[in-house]
Amino acid sequence: MVTVNVDKMTLKDLLDLEQKVQKSINTARDRERAEVKQALAKLAEKRGFSVSELYGGRGRGKTSVAKYANPANRAETWTGRGRKPNWLVAKLKKGAKIENFAI
Repeated sequence: MVTVNVDKMTLKDLLDLEQKVQKSINTARDRERAEVKQALAKLAEKRGFSVSELYGGRGRGKTSVAKYANPANRAETWTGRGRKPNWLVAKLKKGAKIENFAI
């Protein structure tokens, strides 16, 4: 593993690094979630069940997944549907691009 001396990095480099790390964390989380789902599906199938039979359906319709997140507060997300949230509108007015907030 490469060691990075963050004390000597510029603010821009640190912000770029933070964005890359957050993307990597999200990718790893998605990968591990998929692995757990697959393992649960295999175990349920081995015992003669389906996952939906054990946990029920998803309710009515398909749930939307967040596609954009506020870097200042990762709990604030937007699916890309409906009205843009205020935090995103404010950032876009300051010249940011929507791609910068993609999860």
